[in-house]
Amino acid sequence: MFESLEHGKMLKIFRKKAKMTQEDIADELNITQSCVSKLESGRKVLDLSTFLKWINITNSEMPAAAMLFGMDTVNAVTQLMPMVPMFVGGMFTWML
Repeated sequence: MFESLEHGKMLKIFRKKAKMTQEDIADELNITQSCVSKLESGRKVLDLSTFLKWINITNSEMPAAAMLFGMDTVNAVTQLMPMVPMFVGGMFTWML
């Protein structure tokens, strides 16, 4: 599992790429700017709910998955996703 400091670095990168200030993200998450600073510096432990909201607000779902699960897994899933509708559609066609 990632250390708190590494989580903080990820959060800061996601926030900066979304061109948001600490105040902006604090308002969106209904927390204080001080709390955002502590999360980004690793002085406060991030809970899963806040992490999921953070990546959603900053539109960082794919980078977060890549960092958490490794790039190989994300690349494989990304390549397979377009095939899922074809597979499901083919199954329904076969069943009918």
